[in-house]
Amino acid sequence: MKAAAALAFAIARAPYAFAFPADHGAHPLYQSEWWYFTGHVRSSSGRRFGYELTFFRVRLQPEDVAPAPAASARSRWRGDQVYAVHFAITDEAGRKFVHTERVARQALGLGSAAKGRLAVRADDWSLLGEPLADPKEERMILHAADARSGLDLVQIPLKPPAIHGREGVVRKGECASCASHYYSYSRLRTHGTLRYAGTRSTVDGTSWMDHEFGTNQLDPSEVGWDWMSLQLNDGREVMLYMFRRKDGTLAPQSAGSLIERDGRVRALPLSAFRVTAMGRWHSAQTGADYPSGWRVQISSAQLDVALAPVVANQEIVPSSGPAYWEGAVDVRDAAAPGRTRGQGYVELTGYADPVSL
Repeated sequence: MKAAAALAFAIARAPYAFAFPADHGAHPLYQSEWWYFTGHVRSSSGRRFGYELTFFRVRLQPEDVAPAPAASARSRWRGDQVYAVHFAITDEAGRKFVHTERVARQALGLGSAAKGRLAVRADDWSLLGEPLADPKEERMILHAADARSGLDLVQIPLKPPAIHGREGVVRKGECASCASHYYSYSRLRTHGTLRYAGTRSTVDGTSWMDHEFGTNQLDPSEVGWDWMSLQLNDGREVMLYMFRRKDGTLAPQSAGSLIERDGRVRALPLSAFRVTAMGRWHSAQTGADYPSGWRVQISSAQLDVALAPVVANQEIVPSSGPAYWEGAVDVRDAAAPGRTRGQGYVELTGYADPVSL
């Protein structure tokens, strides 16, 4: 979308004060938004799985400026929102990866995302919030299923939302709209059922949830990003994002967060961490060449770890939009690879085709 048109949407500006639970819901004045879950769960038999379930909302045009017609006069075909869901399972024992998707238009009520409360749906795939004892927090219920695989999971926050960036805004580039509002539940207790290869299992584990919204978020010089979430065994979490430019350098707005054991968030500028790719993986399907395996160093946190993909091929190739790599990783001590330090997920975009938001 041309920048002039994109500016008709709301733009992420500072200061922004998140208000929960209302901000768990949709923000339709912004062009794009996603609710993003990744996690590691273990079945009652001890089998370990990684999973990703992401709900995307994209608005095709800015909100109507004319008064809305009465509900009875609105056509059921009317709708300017598109909802897409990506669902993937990593079978760590079998070293296999499967993914599927669902896309629904707002028209005819096929897809929806409520404002002010957590209720997102694309056909029968859904993300719903239920209040907990703390009125600011919610229990989150996930459902997705096709003929091959499925999940029904309940997510309970173990820490308060971690607000990223400064004054409620994450900068992504130099342009005025190159920003988003972004928070994470960096540690969720997860339980429910997972269906894979014809077997339904009761599972328990830990998940990560991102919720981000903005408009025209990437600078024209940027082609994609590398994103990492780490859940450390010592009770801390790390989130890092690096925006890659066409000339091969990183945008100076690349940054991250360190979430302490008590939930306090410490901002990490690009100068505070170092990420080094240790290998490569080539996709036979898309021809993309991805980094694979990383060393992450954050001296101020006394952290030096190696990230190892559980499965080399965790590439998602959706029916619409660019392909990307989204995968479960083990977090090990860089100096003693046999020592496990935690678990995580890595997302790599813009390697098959440039990304635009």
